[in-house]
Order: sequence, then C-alpha cells, then structure tokens
Amino acid sequence: MDVSKWPAGLIYYSITGTAIMLSISPATRAEPEAKPTRNEQAFHVRPGQRQLFLDDYGIAKIENLTRTMHQPVKKGAVIRPPPGDPEVRCIQTRTAPIWDPQDNVWKLWDLSTPNDLHAEKIYCGGYYESTDGLHWTRPVVGQLEYRGSRENNYVFFLINDRHCRPDLVVYDPTDPDPSRRFKAAMPPHGFAVSSDGVSWRALDIEGVPSSDEYNFSFDEQEHLFILTVKHSGPYGRSVHLSTSRDFEHWTKPELIFHADELDQELGREHIRARFADPTLHHPPANDPQVYNVDVYNMAVFRYEGLYIGLPAMYHATGPVLNYPNTVGFHLLQLTCSRDLKTWKRLGDRKPFIGPSRLGSGAYDLTQILPPSYPILRCGKESSSGKEELWFYYTGIKYRGTFKYIGKYPDGEHVPLPGLEPDQGAICLAVLRRDGFVSLDAGQSRGVLLTAPFTLRGHRLYLNVDASKGWIRVDILDGGGRLLAASEPLTGDHLRGQVQWTSGQPAALKGRAAALRFTLENASFYSYWLAPTRLSE
Repeated sequence: MDVSKWPAGLIYYSITGTAIMLSISPATRAEPEAKPTRNEQAFHVRPGQRQLFLDDYGIAKIENLTRTMHQPVKKGAVIRPPPGDPEVRCIQTRTAPIWDPQDNVWKLWDLSTPNDLHAEKIYCGGYYESTDGLHWTRPVVGQLEYRGSRENNYVFFLINDRHCRPDLVVYDPTDPDPSRRFKAAMPPHGFAVSSDGVSWRALDIEGVPSSDEYNFSFDEQEHLFILTVKHSGPYGRSVHLSTSRDFEHWTKPELIFHADELDQELGREHIRARFADPTLHHPPANDPQVYNVDVYNMAVFRYEGLYIGLPAMYHATGPVLNYPNTVGFHLLQLTCSRDLKTWKRLGDRKPFIGPSRLGSGAYDLTQILPPSYPILRCGKESSSGKEELWFYYTGIKYRGTFKYIGKYPDGEHVPLPGLEPDQGAICLAVLRRDGFVSLDAGQSRGVLLTAPFTLRGHRLYLNVDASKGWIRVDILDGGGRLLAASEPLTGDHLRGQVQWTSGQPAALKGRAAALRFTLENASFYSYWLAPTRLSE
C-alpha cells in the first residue's frame, strides 16, 4: 500500500487501529500458567488507567467469552534505502519516533551505517524528521564528512574515541536539565544525552553488556528505564533485562525470557509450512538438523497498567556453509507481564506480526524486528477521533545474502545472485488503541465480572465494538447486590461513555464494588474510570 496516499491530519502521543480480526480459539496446547505475583493479589483500578484483558488480572469470572488476539494492519514502508546507493541497501531501526515539543516535529533514528564506513569502524546512524509520521525527510546535520561532504543526515558521537550512533532513544520530559531530555542507550558501549536528538554528548557511564541486539523504553509512570539485551540462554539467544531509575545506575542484566520446548515444536511446524508455501520467501538452506527457535530480541514497554513484550522468535532453517551463523526467519509474538519477570504468551503463540507474501512489494518477507515501543496517535477531527497504536518495525527481504568462500574469518563474502538491491526498510503497522486482545461474545450472552475494587472514578468508559450487538454494565456490592445499572451501549466506540438508568459511579465513590459486563455480538477491549478531577 502506498502510505503517501494515507490520510494525515492527526496528532500523536507517546506511550510509555483498525485491527485485523485474527480469531484465536482457546489454546489447544498446554501453556504454562504464570503464578500471580504479590502485586496481583489485590486489584486496584487507578482513575484514568485502562484495564485490558491480556491476562486475568482483576477478573473474577468469565462466561461465554473468547479471547481474540488482533494483528496490526500493515501500511507498508515509510523509510526506504536511498535509491541506487550500493553502500546502504537496508534501513533498520530498533527505536520509535519521538515528538519534539520544541521543534514541533517527529524525530527518528536508524542504525544503518553505510557499508564503507562500517568497514572503517566509523559507526553512524541516519536521522529523520516528519510532521505527520508518514513522510520523512533526511535533514542535513553537517556532522560527518562522507564522500567528501558533510551534506548528509548522519549523526554520531565518540565514546573512548569510538564512533557511536544513537541506536535506542527515549524522551524524558521529567528531566529538569533540558540538555538531557533525549536519552540514548548503545549497549555495550555506553549512554548519551541530547537536547535535540541531533547533537549528542556521551556520559561517563559504563555500558550494559550485550550481544548485537537490544531494545530500550521509558516507563514514565514508574520513572523506570527499561533495557533488554541479548545473551545466551536456553535454546540459544535469550532476553536479559537491565533497568535504571536515574539513567546512571543500571542493574545487572537478568534472564527474563527465552525459548522453550513448545517453541521448538511450533517452530518445526512453522518451518515445514513455510517451505511448503510457494507464496512465502524460502530461506536458502533447509536442514532439519539445524532447526531451532530462539529469541532474537524483544521489545518491552509499559502500556497502561502492565508491560507488553514483542519477542522476535528466530527460526533457524539451515547453516551458512563455512560461516558461524544460520539462515532462517522471524515471527513476532505478543507477551505480557505485571512485574517484568514472569511473562505470559498470548494468542496461542501465533504471530502478532508475520511475513508478507512474495509479489506484494513488501520488505518484511523474512526478517521482522520490533520497535522498542509503539506510539499512540489520536485524531482531532471529532471528540472521539481515531485512536491507534503505530508500530515502526524493521522489515528485511532476506537473511543469508552471500556465500562464504574460504575459512572463517579469512574468507570472502560472495553475494548471492538474483537479490533485489534495496533489501530492508522501516515499515509501519497500525492497531486499534488497546486492540491487542478483545473478549468476544457471539449470539450467546457473555459475562465478565471484575474482582472487587474501591471505586475512585467519576465516569465509566468502554473501548468496545458493539456495532452488531450491545454491552451493558452493572455495579455490584460485595454481596452481589445491584448498586447501579446502565443502558445498553451499541456501536463501535474507542471511548464510549456509559449512561446509567439507576445509580452511577460518582455517587459510589470510595465504596468497594465490582463491575459486571454483559455483552452480545460484541468485542470488548478495555474499560476505565475517568477521575473526578484532573488531580486524581
């Protein structure tokens, strides 16, 4: 799809769509159940914070409802390699766009050093700007002389005389020092700060140890910097976590997520199905002795009251002869956690983002790597407006683009014939706000009963698609007696306000109560209680 023709005129907010309805029936495979953490023992509904249904936190009972995982809708590439440049054939990112309130523009960074500079160990990254998140420019920043000119968009800084690029960037509006509000992590080399995301200053802080993959986000609510890095673990590549409250003192990386035997079983099925499908790209080697699934990297970010993870599950299909690596493909999964340690797989481990098909003109044929976090885009044309999560992920057409002739590491890379010159791009996928998972009811009425909690909100809102049905809400006391009842809500609402026929939350403030949602032919994504005052 040509994103240049996609409607603009919307504004964004960072979080710290119209979803493809991928119906996932209840899991047919045994999925390990996470034990509740101490924080999950009591249920609290913070005013203004949306309650999603990715896990069972805050749910006392579910009847006749099915959990459905939704895939984001792919919109195509938004940043491609420069046409005809043999040194930049693939543009990648692991970060996400950041809105700069001073410059009134979106800013984004790639990690695609030109091949000739990479060979000289002059590492730099491309810097981009956009007013709408769709159309991106390459501003001239004048930092690095390349091909006899500084007229380019490459940014870099030095750490111990080593050229570094701002691979992973977050924006910290709480930092009292404006020169430190853009923050960058470059495992394992160190950290840097900037006032504008262009001119960077390295900090005298030891880097977090890592292999060659990492993701970085900022949980503003807890003021927690979250850095996931790649180290070995069960079945191969695994995810380790390091965090910081002040961006200076970092915890020792701790293993939090890895592949298991079920991943290997599913992985063998995925590999066999891929090689049997002529519409999907086939890796250049297929050796069952090499089949393996591990975790290439994993984005972790706070979303409302929980943490969401996007692990890139790498499926190795065969070796690269004479070279210490494999060929294969990625599938992005969806996970969630309440404590950053215990993770629940969602959607029966089916892909949250999977490959595009040959002939589609897409880049994400083989390698799919997540951004560190999505951005929330909200429309301003109406009071409800469009509210979508935008995922700027990396899509790469191939893995294994060469033959290695000779003995490693003294041999020679010989490019495989027949490959397209532009091989990787930054792509966009869009999801309805809160649209990761819905609770769905059909013709038979479904019921969701929450755990009891202290009512502290003034108005109740629902994110629900009841365009073919309805949903209504009751407020119950501890004994199950009715305290308030709502009118049925119909239609597709991103923020549908509940109207009451008897009682209302404002009159029950401070009381312990539970919410009972009854729905028919509807998909229910989230609910939240609006605060009485902005200070709540």
